[in-house]
Amino acid sequence: MALPLMPKATAVWLVDHTMLTFEQISEFCGLHGLEVQAIADGEVAPGMQGLDPTVNGQLIKEEIKRCELDPSARLEMSKPTVPLPKSRQKGTRYTPISKRQDRPDAIAWLLRSHPELSDAQISRLIGTTKPTITAVREKTHRNMSTITPQSPIYLGLCSASELEKMVVIARARVGNHDTVPEKATESGTMPAEFLAKTTRDTSQIPEESITNSPSQTSENVPVSPWNDMPVADSSVEEKDTPSVSEVFGTKPTN
Repeated sequence: MALPLMPKATAVWLVDHTMLTFEQISEFCGLHGLEVQAIADGEVAPGMQGLDPTVNGQLIKEEIKRCELDPSARLEMSKPTVPLPKSRQKGTRYTPISKRQDRPDAIAWLLRSHPELSDAQISRLIGTTKPTITAVREKTHRNMSTITPQSPIYLGLCSASELEKMVVIARARVGNHDTVPEKATESGTMPAEFLAKTTRDTSQIPEESITNSPSQTSENVPVSPWNDMPVADSSVEEKDTPSVSEVFGTKPTN
């Protein structure tokens, strides 16, 4: 249930000007019953000016009279007559004026690093237009001599999660989501979806092929994964180490 504006001031007015019970006022204003009782006793909000809920259209007088006659009834807030603001529809992303000159650099980076992205995706991602994207792609942009490809994440035009989501959608549409990008291979990072598929494919290898792999010798000697050098077997008994007396001799006695 929606609460009225300034609940405590509304409770002060209802206590002073109506015959409603403390429970009715507390449920309507979202306050505790003891707090409403303290307001009536003057212990809470003694100098607060009451707010008439009938003036701002939150209650009607008929609703107050109905609840005064029936202590078990509960106040219901009136429907607002003022039109509520509409939610902003999805459209082109707003880009601050201070970052608009960085959009050609971000477009050049996206065209070079993620050619699978469509013009519509780039436009939604960094809030640009298709003619600007075409001009950068065809190198006919008026500032082409000063354009330096830079990541839109570092420029603050989009977040990493938004870029990753767009790239996944584009690769799924093109059908090359199994291909590892060259940039990712050079930087040593792999896409999350590629790693997930690689792990899934490895888990489906038969156990027999793993046990009979050539990396294990017939003598069942463990092999190091680095230099293919056999690891020392801990079961082999080590030679007896000499004691201190054998090396330095026995301690002379007095």
